[in-house]
Amino acid sequence: MGLTSNKVLWLAIVIAAVLFIGTVWLWPRLARQHWRSVSGRVGLLLATQVALFASVGLAANQAFGFYASWADLFGTETGQGVVVDHSAHGGDGGPLQVVSTSEVPGAHSSRPERGGQIQKVDIVGRTTHIATPAYVYLPPEYFQPQYRTRTFPTTVVLTGYPGTARSLVDKLNYPSTAQRLARDGRVQPMILVMLRPTVAPPRDTECVDIPGGPRTETFFAKDLPDAVLGHYRAGKRPGGWGIVGDSTGGYCALKLAMHHPRVYAAGAGLSPYYNAPIDPTTGDLFHGDAKLRNRADLFWLLRHEPAPDTSLLVTSSKVGEHNYKSTMDFIQRVRATDRTRISSIILDSGGHNFNTWRREIPPTLQWISGRLADH
Repeated sequence: MGLTSNKVLWLAIVIAAVLFIGTVWLWPRLARQHWRSVSGRVGLLLATQVALFASVGLAANQAFGFYASWADLFGTETGQGVVVDHSAHGGDGGPLQVVSTSEVPGAHSSRPERGGQIQKVDIVGRTTHIATPAYVYLPPEYFQPQYRTRTFPTTVVLTGYPGTARSLVDKLNYPSTAQRLARDGRVQPMILVMLRPTVAPPRDTECVDIPGGPRTETFFAKDLPDAVLGHYRAGKRPGGWGIVGDSTGGYCALKLAMHHPRVYAAGAGLSPYYNAPIDPTTGDLFHGDAKLRNRADLFWLLRHEPAPDTSLLVTSSKVGEHNYKSTMDFIQRVRATDRTRISSIILDSGGHNFNTWRREIPPTLQWISGRLADH
């Protein structure tokens, strides 16, 4: 049974309930001051607590999508990583392969020309040789005859770390939200490319070109757009691409928009931070390269390099988010520039979680749609 399956969750709940009832039932028999009785009481209490915490942990993982599998949880995942592609063209079928298709959750029709479509894809970077899975949302208009020659604005959507790409579809509801907003005329129909920034799991690369390691920034700035443009009718002209993410993905979205404004005309960070951390999940990202380390700091970038010609959106909460002060400082720093445009969503309260981001996603998609060229 998979880590995220309902069977595992209910099994943990049932075990916790049985242990609780058993503890209450057996407690009088174990009331004696004997080492066996004491050991029995300790064992029952410990087992009940472990089962209870396991149930809560499994429920939280289902709600927030922290880990996708047991291998992901225990750090033994090996199926997705940095793949070296030795062929000249990135494989016989090109750098993007469609693995499967599915309906948009909550769509009114199973026909793609009416309900849109979600495609699970595998992407291999031609220059970085990074391989990663992703989900692509295609709006209903993509399949309609009157739009057959039209290209569509495209938004890359990133999870946090560790995150799962599927959570962007069925937990944060990006496709169904984009479809509803387009149906109401509040956003233009656009393609969404949804994936996690952890393209070399389990390592958190923070969208950095690591010396001697994965070139994650180059993957998102060059290989990913090239793969999508080669397979879909995505906008090719400047101003047709945006990027959005939460937490780690939010930092990556801001950084990529600032580093590569000709690729991403707009970048939105939901609960972002503004500098790449160094911790056990990241390892040594910079290997002593001061320039690389400095450019990963968005405050340093604004102080020492020309302001990029891009639009940025940041979000935070007055109560519940640790990034509130740094976000307000970032807004003031960007406002002092002459080319970078800044917008914000500041909630009165909201934690660093899916519920908060679901409140921010609809206005974020409206914001990013208004800044992408209509092709």
